[in-house]
Amino acid sequence: MTFVKNKHGGEFQMAVKIRLRRMGAKKAPFYRIVVADERYPRDGRFIEEIGYYDPTKEPTVVNLDADKAKTWLKNGAQPTDTVKVILKKEGVL
Repeated sequence: MTFVKNKHGGEFQMAVKIRLRRMGAKKAPFYRIVVADERYPRDGRFIEEIGYYDPTKEPTVVNLDADKAKTWLKNGAQPTDTVKVILKKEGVL
């Protein structure tokens, strides 16, 4: 659970995930790494974009803002299994 401040200065609890948001064309996907409330749809609303992942290139391309990722992890955001593997390869976890 992550505590998020609202515009009125109060805090509320939110189940936040770091996950992949699918982009690109049919059969040519690439993904944006986003922080989103777990209740939002996979390709729906998100809180912040922290990078992207392109598995179609050889070698795979990952661009990640490590500082933002560490901040969200410190605040309690839970990465999905795939994002956890990406974060380990990038040295964030």
